[in-house]
Amino acid sequence: MKIAVLKEQAPGERRVAATPETVKKFIALGAEMAVESGAGEAASIADTQYAEMGAKVGGRAETLQGADIILGVQGPDPASLGGAAPGAWLAAGLNPFGERARVDAYAAAGIEALAMEFMPRITRAQSMDILSSQSNLAGYKAVLDAASEYGRAFPMMMTAAGTISAARVFVMGVGVAGLQAIATARRLGAQVSATDVRSATKEQIQSLGAKPIFVENVAGIEGEGSGGYAGEMSPEYQAAQAELVSGHIAKQDIVITTALIPGRPAPRLISAAQVASMKPGSVIVDLAVEAGGNVEGAVLGEVVEIGGVKIIGHKNVAGRLAADASALFSRNLYNFLSAFWDKESGKPVLDEEIGDAIRLTRGGVVVNQRLLG
Repeated sequence: MKIAVLKEQAPGERRVAATPETVKKFIALGAEMAVESGAGEAASIADTQYAEMGAKVGGRAETLQGADIILGVQGPDPASLGGAAPGAWLAAGLNPFGERARVDAYAAAGIEALAMEFMPRITRAQSMDILSSQSNLAGYKAVLDAASEYGRAFPMMMTAAGTISAARVFVMGVGVAGLQAIATARRLGAQVSATDVRSATKEQIQSLGAKPIFVENVAGIEGEGSGGYAGEMSPEYQAAQAELVSGHIAKQDIVITTALIPGRPAPRLISAAQVASMKPGSVIVDLAVEAGGNVEGAVLGEVVEIGGVKIIGHKNVAGRLAADASALFSRNLYNFLSAFWDKESGKPVLDEEIGDAIRLTRGGVVVNQRLLG
């Protein structure tokens, strides 16, 4: 069983799908590990570190030759996977909805594509969930990015020259990223508030010392979607929330938005009028900018200023913490494959619950129901 680890090709991608730690663990399972030269360079991992753990380090063709499993962070170009074993698995973040043509190309190439972001949100798969591990880092980094662009201090400071008020931070969307953003902003001394369409998150917000901002007694407040994600709100709730949030946003120094709906464009949370209501010098971080954005005026990959308000739209926020992001991502992949490792056959054998959820292609065709439905 040969496992290949590729150097990422996507522009700006600094993460790597295996670290020396996980390479050693895969070898202990009985796998042969091959790592493309330079794969970990941007994550501060030298080729020699992989070699010391027992991996073979070489060019892309050599790495892929006869590979049974290919590991990646983002989906590689299907045309670049020549030499892999027939029916080889590709386990990576594949963006199935956004890159459907690429999924079809994997099928045509005979690759069995496994989309790690389709991992079901069930207890036994928590350690395999790349969305959670990477969102955690993104929420943390969003606060640091905001602090970098914000021209003032976060905590209240009492000095002989007078008192500096604490920054007001509002987090919209209280999933993994939002919770980490709340915790990080609180650690920095900010006055933090947060909102979500799921009423169950109220207690989570309060447990972190932040103030929950919620619409009460309006249909649609539950907002519970499938798999732990937020669903779509009722029109009545949307109108009531817009009124409440508009008044709150105008008083904030920093707003961080994190709302995503799988397979759909990100919901619009902040309008141009709401941006205009904020004080000059305020900062907004849009963590959903790659999915269309929560904030009107956000630009993918840029920091723009509108009426004195900075809107941050960085790409691949977790990837900007490449070393830690790689460590977590690679453990997700190892936890996934090792959980299904069959000692007798010397390879992983997936069960139906997880296998059917993440498998996109098999036998030359697209088989995932979320793509076929």
